[in-house]
Amino acid sequence: MPRHISFAEARRSVLDRATLERAGWRSRDITDAVKDGRMRRIQRNRYVLAERFDDLWPEARHLVEVAAADGERKDGTGVFSYQSAAVLWGLPLARHVPDAVHVSMPADDRMTSRPALRRHADRLDPSEMTDRFGVPCTTLARTVWDLSRVLPPSSGVAAADAALRIVASDSGGDPEVGERWRQSVLDIGRRKRGSRGAARAEAVIAFANGLAESTGESIARWMLAEIGFARFRLQVPVGGPAGSDYRVDIELEDEAVLVEFDGAVKYRDDALRAGRHLDDILLREKQREDWIRGVTQKRLVRIGWADLDSPQVLAARMAAFHVSPRP
Repeated sequence: MPRHISFAEARRSVLDRATLERAGWRSRDITDAVKDGRMRRIQRNRYVLAERFDDLWPEARHLVEVAAADGERKDGTGVFSYQSAAVLWGLPLARHVPDAVHVSMPADDRMTSRPALRRHADRLDPSEMTDRFGVPCTTLARTVWDLSRVLPPSSGVAAADAALRIVASDSGGDPEVGERWRQSVLDIGRRKRGSRGAARAEAVIAFANGLAESTGESIARWMLAEIGFARFRLQVPVGGPAGSDYRVDIELEDEAVLVEFDGAVKYRDDALRAGRHLDDILLREKQREDWIRGVTQKRLVRIGWADLDSPQVLAARMAAFHVSPRP
């Protein structure tokens, strides 16, 4: 099953031409391996075994691509940015697959992009640059601002929600720290007033909520807002039968309707199943759902990735349960 890896693992996955040649690979062997699909060429002189690369989630694949690009950096200029900084920070790309590694360069630098490497002329303030794993990149705040400008809003919200979770974790859950961080992202936008996508980014950052626990929840919440639902409560506690709380992903407060995002990974991933049989998991989910409905006396709508193909598809799913926004 596709999986994530650490940056150290990504680095170890990258094979440069010199290493391959020392291991006995001839130039023709490398060319043939790329042609027949056994190996992927991900930068000019950097490769990865296809069976290794193809087993990864898109974010992890891009992490390998960033590691390869970092291995080819010679002059030390520029920092990884946009989607490439996002994967260094562990942010989701939410159905977006980058077609190149992104590097921001000084605006007066003579820039040349090439396939698999895109250079941007960005004026970065020193406060907007840092490093992750010894690799120069934009800060979490600048990365989220850039993603919110250039990605579809639902993907930007997923990244911003995840960033707020990182901030909450680092601060011990202090909500004031999270709000100050949100303002720091908006401050970047004020300094970049008039840049492409700035208005969209401001809307995304204002909408972000670190209580969302998954990419699917984040996208669902944005799409629910797009189709007219206005007020959301996240991670709603419901008293459980054993004295501990169940938590429901989203409540549409104006409609008194509960919404659960149900990703398939928790049923398919052996680690998440923790040795439990699928039938037992499904039965427990059914019992949980019945309990929540009984205690709250509210409708509960389950949605999955297929329902998030578009706002129109999600609207049809909600309508099937006779749930629509109040006029």
